[in-house]
Amino acid sequence: MTVRAVKNQYMGINAHLHSYWQASGGWHEFHSLYLANLYTLLKPAALKMGYTVSLEPSIQIRRIDDVLGSVHEPESDLTIYDLDSLRALTAPVVPVAAAAGELVLSVEAVLRSGLSAKTYDALKVYDVRAKRGSPVCWIELLSPSNKPNGSDWRKYRAKRQEIIESDIVFLEIDYLHESPSTISVLPPYLFRGDVAPEYAPHAYRIMIVDPRIDHGVVRLRGFDVDEAIPFMQVQLNGDDQLTLNFDSPYHKTVAEGLFAFEFVDYEALPVNFNRYRQTDQTRIANRMWAVIQTARSGIDLEAGSLPASKLSLDEALALLEQHKSYS
Repeated sequence: MTVRAVKNQYMGINAHLHSYWQASGGWHEFHSLYLANLYTLLKPAALKMGYTVSLEPSIQIRRIDDVLGSVHEPESDLTIYDLDSLRALTAPVVPVAAAAGELVLSVEAVLRSGLSAKTYDALKVYDVRAKRGSPVCWIELLSPSNKPNGSDWRKYRAKRQEIIESDIVFLEIDYLHESPSTISVLPPYLFRGDVAPEYAPHAYRIMIVDPRIDHGVVRLRGFDVDEAIPFMQVQLNGDDQLTLNFDSPYHKTVAEGLFAFEFVDYEALPVNFNRYRQTDQTRIANRMWAVIQTARSGIDLEAGSLPASKLSLDEALALLEQHKSYS
């Protein structure tokens, strides 16, 4: 017997799915559809602010009065542009107030390298500025190859540094718990030593680097398995702030792509279950038990599963094993 559903049964990131993708590949399909859904959600909000969104090989956001041109490099996942150069020069950037759960640090503390005095005369991003206007925010959804030990890590790290040194806000989304963090100041996800609560490891994180404020400010927001993906505010120019909703596009992507229905059986533990921290293993086991109870009760999983219980890991695993033996 298997328990499957089109709708994502987790509150946020589907641990089963992301374990499967990291073990078996296929991340690129999720990557592409998720970005398209981010685009669909973001465009109405951007239009109201005088920006627009274009979906190309990557998603790009630019001023409505921008001059269209053909740009092939560099490619980001999502870029926010502003052609109002007078506003950028005359209106001071108003920092976003840190939200609950956000850790605020300096660029130097996080990236282990400050912003150098080097001018990238040949930096390709300047070609983007000439043809599309000045980029304000560069957004990357990390792929396995972009993480440390990945084939493109050094190239990605160099690009990140160049973008930050160009006074462009850099936003990095990391939904891949098995590979090392791109942020050197954070302990490894499976670190079992004592750390200050604000540095506690999380399975997933979003980082915003704003090099325009106080010589570089970094906002980090980590979150756990079965926790909703947090909204974050990104500062554009002047006092323009854009709310980025990463959560609802995620659930839409999982459902539209039929990813969970195809690859997830909620009666079976995720592949490489031992690569989660014990706290996240507990959340996974409790979520699985809630889904199974919902299915056994005859409730349609497409309407959502019951609230997750608060059993210990051993208790939840025992119930899962007992159910398996009776199935």
